[in-house]
Amino acid sequence: MSVTAQNRNINDLHTTAQVACKLFLAECEKAGVKIFITETRRSQARQNWLYAQGRSRFPGPIVTNTLNSNHKSGLAWDIAVSPPLTLYDTSTMDKAGAIARRLGITWGGDWKGFVDRPHFEVKANWKAPAGNVAHDTPPKEEVIRMFKPSSATLKAAYEQFLSSAIKDGTIAAKWLTDFKANKLSLDDALALKVIVDQRKK
Repeated sequence: MSVTAQNRNINDLHTTAQVACKLFLAECEKAGVKIFITETRRSQARQNWLYAQGRSRFPGPIVTNTLNSNHKSGLAWDIAVSPPLTLYDTSTMDKAGAIARRLGITWGGDWKGFVDRPHFEVKANWKAPAGNVAHDTPPKEEVIRMFKPSSATLKAAYEQFLSSAIKDGTIAAKWLTDFKANKLSLDDALALKVIVDQRKK
């Protein structure tokens, strides 16, 4: 991929960041915060190219303050605001930042010094907040039961749903593998619950 191209594929993120990012997007949608992903994982070559902007490459605004971004390890993503608002509408970014804080996601808008409002990131050991991630998310025991079906027919239906979601890039293939092995984590189950609800609409 060219250093000038942005990778927007959520499934290229670290597995933990995939869960965090999808929950974040779902919560933003529920709150009417209209945003979209502009970049996920990036190579060191692209990071170097971005770092050079406003420095050695050509005059212009500085867009990153590091050569060692968490984008490289797939633990960060960037967003922009959907039309008709401007791409980096302050009010919308503030609302997205507030949602991120509630989910335990780091927002670049909270940083001191170099403020990066479109930027969001998590650590590899991030976990979804205890209790209800969303106001209408059922208790964790119910979520876990949803993805431990009691009948072969229901299990086959879930597998078909997960296979379809993998094909359209909504989830990672690992989730189907974990589901079949009855090893789906609570974090992944919570994210899948949100995705299932969104796809029903």
